[in-house]
Amino acid sequence: MPILNRIAADAPEIAEWRRDLHRHPEVGYEVQRTAGIVADKLRAFGCDEVVTGIGRTGVVGVIRGRNGGTGPAIGLRADMDALAMTEATGLPHASTTPGRMHACGHDGHTAMLLGAARHLAATRNFSGTAVVIFQPHEEVAAEGSPDARGPSGAQAMLADGLLDRFAIASVYGMHNMPGLAAGQFAIRPGGIMAATDFFEIVIEGRGAHAAAPHLAIDPVLIGCELGVALQTITSRNIDPLAALVVSLCVFNGSDAKNIIPQRARLGGTVRTLDTAVQERVIGRLEALLRGLEAQHGATITLDYNKLCPLTANDPAKTVLAAAAARDVAGAVDADTTPNMAGEDFSYMLNARPGAFIFIGNGDSAGLHNAAYDFNDAAIPAGVSYW
Repeated sequence: MPILNRIAADAPEIAEWRRDLHRHPEVGYEVQRTAGIVADKLRAFGCDEVVTGIGRTGVVGVIRGRNGGTGPAIGLRADMDALAMTEATGLPHASTTPGRMHACGHDGHTAMLLGAARHLAATRNFSGTAVVIFQPHEEVAAEGSPDARGPSGAQAMLADGLLDRFAIASVYGMHNMPGLAAGQFAIRPGGIMAATDFFEIVIEGRGAHAAAPHLAIDPVLIGCELGVALQTITSRNIDPLAALVVSLCVFNGSDAKNIIPQRARLGGTVRTLDTAVQERVIGRLEALLRGLEAQHGATITLDYNKLCPLTANDPAKTVLAAAAARDVAGAVDADTTPNMAGEDFSYMLNARPGAFIFIGNGDSAGLHNAAYDFNDAAIPAGVSYW
């Protein structure tokens, strides 16, 4: 099955849906306009059921196949939320909402699944039931969102009984990938996206005048030592063949140039593809902090948040997904390199077998970049895959 003729003909209209969503980005769970458009279109397409408010603002459409829906139900999921960023593309369909933009392509994901829902509802040339899932708040780690740091949209939809309520036996997700040719696909069995953890460290020392450093317990100095020591976790404590990222991204002390502050706050992220590595990192981080406390006489606290688990594809479902992608694109990278970014679709894959696939976005700016835009040339392949 290559690109379906009807889908190719519909692609310009689907692209217009996408551009409308792009002009009006919404973040977190505050995706009321987007969810309303999705629900209205699903009803217009003739879905057998359209349910709103799953996971606060999520939308679910049920499409029963030619046999009345007997047989397995599969879930097809797209995310709807944008990011708290200011767009810098200058495109005619650029965001009209200050400080909000679709910098991760969720507008494209939503539009492609809507296109697939229309085709499936019109043709019903399949057995069983297709359940189209439109999820809010995938960007659980995004700063600036009113819902930053979770629970994520996937968690909220699962808590509302998504899988049992609609008898979903397996679940599939898709994300665009800049750098991969538009409309091409990449997938792998097992871990495809990393477990995502965030940490915040507060170093409580003793403040002093910068001219009298001997009177201080300097949290900035301790923080500098910690920043260097963190890099030894990857280089000296973990097997070099294991995938691990430990990045220190926040370092806040005094705003004055003549004050040694009382405290410093550090923060960052840990990305892993293996639970044993993840636990090893947490243990080593605690040990480093306790050692610095003893050395300097400071008090150091750690807030460690396991934000999203490993996104792990079921091997059998990966074969099925790769075959579908191959039918559409002619070829598929079925053993792609894992991505160290995180994805809350992992929660759904922990609850049901399934697979997460990448679709190429061509030579675009990277994700979470103010110059990014979803590539509408990928739409026919994405809709046909679904």
